[in-house]
Amino acid sequence: MIAEYRHECSKGTRGLASTLVRHCSEPDFELPIMAETVLPKKWSHAPDERSDVAEAHDALRGHLEGFFRGHRVDCLPGVVGPVGERLPGFRIFRIGPGPRFGGWTYVSSGCATVASAEGHGLEFVLTARTDDWQHLESMTMSAYYHAGPSEQRLDHGHVVPIGRPWFTGSSCDRYLVSLPYPFGPDFEVWAWDGGHARILWLLPITPAERDLVMDVGLEALESLFEERQVDYIDPHRPSVA
Repeated sequence: MIAEYRHECSKGTRGLASTLVRHCSEPDFELPIMAETVLPKKWSHAPDERSDVAEAHDALRGHLEGFFRGHRVDCLPGVVGPVGERLPGFRIFRIGPGPRFGGWTYVSSGCATVASAEGHGLEFVLTARTDDWQHLESMTMSAYYHAGPSEQRLDHGHVVPIGRPWFTGSSCDRYLVSLPYPFGPDFEVWAWDGGHARILWLLPITPAERDLVMDVGLEALESLFEERQVDYIDPHRPSVA
């Protein structure tokens, strides 16, 4: 997925192929992050075909600020690249450590209205021990992939290759799309006048853990996580499989 997105940036072309991941042979290069400007709490926009995106964004921000009361909530652009072609107005909410959660939290904003079915959409959350540009890149590319052709839609139980370690030195190199267990059902669901959405967790896992999901099922992996009391935000945690 990393290679896919970077390849699109280098070519300057539109769209991804319908295959899940096609690793590029070109050397990797680091994508710059757009200026980390804290955006206004409310979008300033004229009523147009994208107004539902702005309404959903404002509602999501309110939901996050209420849930993470006492935390700093910043709104950032995604990583520079073609994401704006599929998700106009795409943003990432970055929530700093605080009383509810001691790590960093990243939540996408823009997927729910563009890649939705009958008014029901998805956004994604990623948790981490430290704040790093790689997490913004991961969020941007996951959203870009999800907003592509319908066969690329992510959902609960899917496993998505990243194309690099989740974090430098980590053995986790893919995401399991999971329920947001660290935060619970009050965090998971939110709504606005034009629709409603769930927030699903991008949980970094190892290749062996992916194989366990494929061979035995999601519940088996989740049981092992609970039994071993896995520290999900530790990039160097040992594999449970």
